[in-house]
Amino acid sequence: MKVRDIMSKDIASLRSDDTIERAAQLMKQYDCGSIPVCTNDKVIGIVTDRDIAVRSVASGQDNHQRVGDVMTTNLVVGSPEMDVRDAARLMSDRQIRRLPIIENNSLVGIVALGDISLEPSEQNSAEQALKNISEPGGHIR
Repeated sequence: MKVRDIMSKDIASLRSDDTIERAAQLMKQYDCGSIPVCTNDKVIGIVTDRDIAVRSVASGQDNHQRVGDVMTTNLVVGSPEMDVRDAARLMSDRQIRRLPIIENNSLVGIVALGDISLEPSEQNSAEQALKNISEPGGHIR
């Protein structure tokens, strides 16, 4: 099965000059924990609820701080044609829960462990990835 078959295609994105307050509002609206940050359609980062908590709130910043100041820039991305098991392995190895999907240098979707776990034939891949992501000392995103 290909990532294209299970990825979410209707995704919100932010600009680096958006506020973290806007990021948090979108996370609430879309019930998600991360949002890609784009310039045009090119992904330049991702902001997670953890980024906001650790890099902004915990350090006493105000909610008007810019997304570009707290976003994660060392991106791990996938492609729509990659096998779902390969995506799960990549997510496990890099300890991430959501993988932006890029095609022709543009954001076309995002796949989450939850998307993988909903596929009966891929539940073992999702379970193993979550186990590895949740190991102590890992960086959960």
